[in-house]
Amino acid sequence: MGFVSITMIDIQIQQQQAAQALLKRILPERAAEFLVRIETAEKSDEDFFSVHAADGKIVLSGNNPVAVASGLHWYLKHICNCHISWNSDQLNLPQVLPTDFQGIRKNTEFNIRAYLNFCTFSYTMAWWNWERWEREIDWMALHGINMPLAITGLEAVWQNTLRRLGMDDNSIRNFLVGPTYFAWQWMDNLESWMGPLSQDWIDRHAELGQRIIARERELGMKTILKGFTGYVPTALAKFYPDAKIYKSDWISTFETALIDPLDPLFAQIAKIFLEEQYKLFGTDHYYSVDPFHESQPPVKTAEYLEQAGGAIFSAIQNIDSQAVLAIQTWSLRPGLLRAVPKDKTLMLALTGTNWKKHESYWGRPWIVGMMHNFGGRNYIGGNLAHFLSHALRLKRMPEALNVQGLGIFPEAIEHNPVVYQAATEIAWHADIQTDVSAWTQKYAQARYGQLPKAAGRAWEILLSTVYQQKKVKIISMESPICARPALFMPRVSMNGNMVRDYDLIALWPAWQQMINASGELGKIATFEYDLVDIARQCLADLSLLLHQTLGAAYTTRDTNSLRAAGKQYIELMRDMDELLATREEFLLGKWLADARRWGNHQEEKDRYEQAARTLITIWGPVTPNALFYDYSNRQWSGLISGFYVPRWQMYIDYLLGQSEEENKRYHSRKLKKSYGRPANNANPFFEMLSVWEKSWTEMHERYPAEPSGDALEIASRLYDKWWPVMLHQSQQVTPAVQKTENVEEATRQAEDADNFGL
Repeated sequence: MGFVSITMIDIQIQQQQAAQALLKRILPERAAEFLVRIETAEKSDEDFFSVHAADGKIVLSGNNPVAVASGLHWYLKHICNCHISWNSDQLNLPQVLPTDFQGIRKNTEFNIRAYLNFCTFSYTMAWWNWERWEREIDWMALHGINMPLAITGLEAVWQNTLRRLGMDDNSIRNFLVGPTYFAWQWMDNLESWMGPLSQDWIDRHAELGQRIIARERELGMKTILKGFTGYVPTALAKFYPDAKIYKSDWISTFETALIDPLDPLFAQIAKIFLEEQYKLFGTDHYYSVDPFHESQPPVKTAEYLEQAGGAIFSAIQNIDSQAVLAIQTWSLRPGLLRAVPKDKTLMLALTGTNWKKHESYWGRPWIVGMMHNFGGRNYIGGNLAHFLSHALRLKRMPEALNVQGLGIFPEAIEHNPVVYQAATEIAWHADIQTDVSAWTQKYAQARYGQLPKAAGRAWEILLSTVYQQKKVKIISMESPICARPALFMPRVSMNGNMVRDYDLIALWPAWQQMINASGELGKIATFEYDLVDIARQCLADLSLLLHQTLGAAYTTRDTNSLRAAGKQYIELMRDMDELLATREEFLLGKWLADARRWGNHQEEKDRYEQAARTLITIWGPVTPNALFYDYSNRQWSGLISGFYVPRWQMYIDYLLGQSEEENKRYHSRKLKKSYGRPANNANPFFEMLSVWEKSWTEMHERYPAEPSGDALEIASRLYDKWWPVMLHQSQQVTPAVQKTENVEEATRQAEDADNFGL
């Protein structure tokens, strides 16, 4: 099968129309005040934009629609003090657009600006409709993204592929997972979980995927589609008993199957898969290929890996001679690359930090990535100075060899807008932004439209605490309120942590300063979000100290103190729930309502809701070796009051109800753990609790899907209530609890303090 390029009568006119359409979506009432021009770049592989005023209008020029959109975004931020983000927009434009500015021209050294992790499609995008996707694609263009991962609708590709391989539709739909788990199915890690999948879902998402890709290409983006690396249904072995189909498991829980790339059937399936994908989605010739992702190859020798890599590449290239393999470097096996030409690969360094280990990927083209979130966990934080410099520094570093682009690859989005502004805007800067304070103040001014002194001080505090974090890889900054209850714990999720590398009390003045700025900014939606999020982070930090008080009360066997500490801890959780109810970004009810909206009848709505609840709580099946529970913990209104509060209340009641003998026994022996957390079978209480957690995922009580309450009033009241508590608590705990700089140290402290287990 060959791929033929689509001939356009006048590509510049079509691109200009696409850019104008985006402009009208962003500024429907002001679009007529702009002119859009598509121009040829001086260098064919170097995107540029320019902005200038002419005849009373703002002229936006660029070599493609993404470049034009980036110019619009630059003008809105730097000239008009406006801001567009996941967490509300601030588009209070002047009555007359500013024209008295020096013309702007920017080019980028990064010809590729990639976006999205497989996990993002599940942890954030699982329930998105076209309206939300349209908004996101515009966000991509405004932030310069020109190479997004595109896997929406892949279910239909697999259905059509497996039909041609002889499987019936019932077996195929049972192979496909529930809607919140496609990320891991397409990363070759599991099948069937939370299925079966309805035909209606498959058909509607094939159409949605087509609309997404059509719009992305209309704007000049090149999509990364899925390649074939051997993942097949376990049931396929029954249809092809002579084929080398190996069964394995992922995290000792999910059974999967892989056809050996050296088996003749491999190339046949690859051909069918790519043909069916092309029929539905066309191609831009980039294919995500990650053989043996978080699994083991059937043969581990260097010779086999080279042969397997060559077979995978050949199978794809035979179908698309222009194919380029986009390969994550997360768990890279160098042997798989030896038979693949360098110019036919694009290495995606998800965190941008393991390039030295892999010798700059041996001169292969690579992307400097930023991975800022695991599982959708809520926190304010990151190393802002790093994000404003890292990609540009590596681009110009000879030993980095062949940096071709930058990328943002979070597992979930819709948080920390300042981090993503920094990580994308750096593409258009000629110099590393060394004055992080000045950059941040400008960001805040655009975000709110003005910057009162109090708000400016708040951002200086943020920059000296949460946004100066030394860790440049993924941080979590979890709160014990989201954890399976225990007296001492190093983490909530299997790869999370409670680490803070700033003094907890040092962040609270930022909350106070935001309240002080509310007289001028209180009605601005972007300000309201930031105020709520800062207050949430302060309360989450306080929960660390209140949790310590709870543990201390138990270990001293002071029943009255334990009861009081438990009551205060639960009260903090309920107040946090009330605060978060004021913003839709923190609503469990919206997540569940969006899930139910995809169902066509009651049973289907209920199944989708169960999948939505399961992902953010127990994640997988309830087994003694379960690992992923609370992986996607979230500080959401509704989830706190409906799941975390009851769970902690049961635990506190359990501690209070222990007899002296039970107390002594619990106090003296270790419990079974999973990554430092109580396992499902830790003891009879946790066996009961794990049953309750599972039952919660099958419930259907309603939670508000619309925000409620006055954010400013609640944030001010809770500050007055909890600041004295924070002040008192910070004087009672050891400095190591207030400021812990690595996970290992946090774990050691927890285990040293806990001579009887979690």
